[in-house]
Amino acid sequence: MSIIKEKSFQFAIRIVKLCKYLQITSKEFVLSKQLLRSGTSIGANVREALNGESSKDFIHKLAIAQKETDETIYWLELLKETEYLTHSEFESINNDAIELLKIIRSIIITTKKNNP
Repeated sequence: MSIIKEKSFQFAIRIVKLCKYLQITSKEFVLSKQLLRSGTSIGANVREALNGESSKDFIHKLAIAQKETDETIYWLELLKETEYLTHSEFESINNDAIELLKIIRSIIITTKKNNP
């Protein structure tokens, strides 16, 4: 299994669990639903990219995953700033999101360079 496929899937699991936690403990449903949508979409788009029909299709799907990762970081930041997440809760999952974003960007850059 590719690293990005595994990491994005594990990240989606963390997102699902975090959203369940927010809904049960804080009765927070609006922001957590946005987080759930964007955070689980990353892995879905990575899977689509890995099954892409061409390098252009691969890059396009990964670019969508990149946007979804950045959106997920936004929702995490908002949840922290509105005190739904503690600093330590935020740091842990945000670090994973940033790592995913860096990996996806790196794959896109490398693929573009190797397929002009």
